[in-house]
Amino acid sequence: MISRTKQKKVKKTSRSAMKRRGMITVRRAPGAAHRAILAFGPLRFQAAIGRNGATALKREGDGKTPIGTMALIYGYRDDRHRQSWPRSGLGIKAMKAEDGWCDAPASPNYNRPVRLPFGASHERLLRDDGIYDLVIVMDWNMRPRARNRGSAVFFHLARRDFSPTAGCVAIAPAAMRVLLPHLRAGMRLKVLG
Repeated sequence: MISRTKQKKVKKTSRSAMKRRGMITVRRAPGAAHRAILAFGPLRFQAAIGRNGATALKREGDGKTPIGTMALIYGYRDDRHRQSWPRSGLGIKAMKAEDGWCDAPASPNYNRPVRLPFGASHERLLRDDGIYDLVIVMDWNMRPRARNRGSAVFFHLARRDFSPTAGCVAIAPAAMRVLLPHLRAGMRLKVLG
């Protein structure tokens, strides 16, 4: 028979383990500033972050990944390549040619999805390089939204050589296939300094 003290300890341990299980962490790896390790429970994957590393003071165009905790909101997939992705608790919708993301700080649509063609500076989501074949939107600089604090900070696919991103977090397609069934809206991704 387990004593009450031990029962309380077991309950505390399992609650904290459950909280940790839902957190994805990203920390810089030894070597180049853009190399990182993404951890989810016992899983570890190579990752790429911003070309200039990570920062607590993110600015538009600085090439840095923001240090902090970001919630996963939803995703897009590019169906042109007919890749099959596992099901996910995230809402993932097919990308369309007119899907874009505003990165113009002066625009009222800054750091928001936009429909192309769009007059202000923007990023086209449908790309030919494959890094947005699956892209997950995170809540960096969404509410409240501040001008020049960074836009389009996504969780997406890495290039084969894990070259740096413009400030996003990127992992290999095989790693994303492993993670995707575990992801759900509201799950947190924490970039450590």
